[in-house]
Amino acid sequence: MNQPGDIYKTIAAPCSGVFKDKGSKFLAYAFPVDTVGDVKQQVQHLKKEYFDARHHCYAYRIGVHGEQWRANDDGEPSSTAGKPILGQLLSQELTNVLIVVVRYFGGIQLGVPGLINAYRSAASDALAHAQIVEKTAKEQLTFCFSYEAMNDVMKWLKEEKAEILSQQFDAECVITIAVPRSRADDMRDRIERVKREKR
Repeated sequence: MNQPGDIYKTIAAPCSGVFKDKGSKFLAYAFPVDTVGDVKQQVQHLKKEYFDARHHCYAYRIGVHGEQWRANDDGEPSSTAGKPILGQLLSQELTNVLIVVVRYFGGIQLGVPGLINAYRSAASDALAHAQIVEKTAKEQLTFCFSYEAMNDVMKWLKEEKAEILSQQFDAECVITIAVPRSRADDMRDRIERVKREKR
């Protein structure tokens, strides 16, 4: 059974949006990400692709409850870019998402309120084109058991609706499963019991 704490909202695929104000153009790109490494890769890619842009501002949230996050102004006045972008992720309760907004300066200063509105609007437009999905946070467990215990173990895994990622059957059997994070400790206890019972 999935617990509410296992479920999080994210986006199904990359998407984009745009906002224009007084000649400045704000191109927004949203990506599903799982790690800070994914974030760095996407930001670097956009910096290379839009090397002639003035700013590449971004924000991300990672983790079921958005435990890892960052907002980056990339040279814009403090809190005028990264924070409004992050605000869009927070207002839609999205995590495991990165939004990068690439700015081409149009020659006219927008001022602090104008910048905040522009970055927020660009991020909002990207998310308006996103397919938002619910996912379950899972943990992987690998365990060994004797061949004699196979039927019991497989029956139990079926009851638990555990997702089997890999299995190897020999004199000693090895299985890797994915289970909702909130069930991981219970499953570990059960695995230890299975091992003890079949010794």
